[in-house]
Amino acid sequence: MSEADQSGVRELTHFIGGRSVAGQSGRASDVFNPALGTVATRVPLASTSEVSAAVAAAKAAFPAWSETAPIKRTRVMFKFKQLLDAHHDELAELITREHGKVFSDAKGEVIRGIEVVEFACGIPNLLKTDFTDQIGGGIDNWNLRQPLGVVAGITPFNFPMMVPCWMFPIAIACGNTFVLKPSERDPSVSGRLAELLKEAGLPDGVFNVVHGDKVAVDALIEHPDVAALSFVGSTPIAEYIHTESTRRGKRVQALGGAKNHLVVMPDADLDQAVDALIGAAYGSAGERCMAISVAVAVGHIADELIARLVPRVKSLKIKNGMEPDAEMGPLVTAAHRAKVSAYIDAGVAAGAKLVVDGRDHAVTGQQQGFFLGGSLFDDVTTDMSIYREEIFGPVLCIVRVPDFASAVQLINAHEFANGVSCFTSDGGIARAFARQIQVGMVGINVPIPVPMAWHSFGGWKKSLFGDHHAYGEEGVRFYTRYKSVMQRWPDSIAKGAEFTMPVAK
Repeated sequence: MSEADQSGVRELTHFIGGRSVAGQSGRASDVFNPALGTVATRVPLASTSEVSAAVAAAKAAFPAWSETAPIKRTRVMFKFKQLLDAHHDELAELITREHGKVFSDAKGEVIRGIEVVEFACGIPNLLKTDFTDQIGGGIDNWNLRQPLGVVAGITPFNFPMMVPCWMFPIAIACGNTFVLKPSERDPSVSGRLAELLKEAGLPDGVFNVVHGDKVAVDALIEHPDVAALSFVGSTPIAEYIHTESTRRGKRVQALGGAKNHLVVMPDADLDQAVDALIGAAYGSAGERCMAISVAVAVGHIADELIARLVPRVKSLKIKNGMEPDAEMGPLVTAAHRAKVSAYIDAGVAAGAKLVVDGRDHAVTGQQQGFFLGGSLFDDVTTDMSIYREEIFGPVLCIVRVPDFASAVQLINAHEFANGVSCFTSDGGIARAFARQIQVGMVGINVPIPVPMAWHSFGGWKKSLFGDHHAYGEEGVRFYTRYKSVMQRWPDSIAKGAEFTMPVAK
């Protein structure tokens, strides 16, 4: 889905109807290698007509694909899974070179994407439904789950493989056809996935990739042939997509922002808690919707926690993600680095104590890269923007509370409710926390509680708009319509009209 021009910069294409299609809009966007700060790729930004072409290809492929036996759809998924295994490192390298996360982290992302494909390989069993024999009067009752039609996914930059895989493998396995609009910041992986799906034997038009910006997003929202939209990204965009799509009668699953807390109880294993905070706050440069951005220190533990965190934050190995000992890479773009730096400025201005300042961090030989050091704040209060808003960068805030009840009250008062964790050695505290906390995904001594592929992912409050969480059995429900069928045969039907409410006899 790409070829290099005379300058060595790759030019990406769309993937529509089973083939690469050059952009026709005349608009394009630069894709950077964030470690070097140089342009590596240009991605076309689709026009409304190009989005319509992708939807038309998906619509044309739907009748045959939806009638394909689930076991035959599964065989394509099995072959696709084999190809993903074979190209594992290639896909991870594409992620690192466009997103910036370290190579080991990118390989983990690929594995988490593959796990959803493995789940989708079980679709014949997942689509099995219920049958009741002889509910009365010679009538049998059963139900079906049938595909929706053309569905679309709009995905973020922070997981350019894993998040698309939360959507299209299940959607396709359920018999839908799919249009993916990936992030324009790191789009190459999506094109490679399209090529591997074709190699796996997926019929042309079942999976399409159209690159773009808000023009493409609005075109998918407004297109009458798109039955459902799945989105992962910031809360304002999630709310916009949900509002604009549902008023047009579409089914929507829109995952928004987060402000994930990790509670450290006085009885916690402090070494484990510090390890967890370093990895969960600064891994992938904090560009994770499940990153821990607030540590809630309960009681006397706060001073010791900070004393142990400071040297760890200062000693983070921040460098090009392709280097084998890298612990944290650059941020995805210069604009995003500037945004995160502005949040640090705001925290200082609001009176928070900046214990570790990462704003001036530079990597020798790669001064043009979009690097930012890890930052650590103490004495953060709930009225500060660095507490209220999602920073999406390598910034950890410490909030001090006197007791467990205050920690629960603090977290439950926040408008975001994506993920949360509690580190404790007390089983009673752990049970109370899991039951009382008003957050969609909970970890007990697990810092990033991302559910496995056969469970489902999603938050509460302003972290999720829509009725279904992503992937797992919730994903199967999202990508299918429930239908109930009642049946009887002529020899069991009594003569004459019936005017009373039918009941079991």
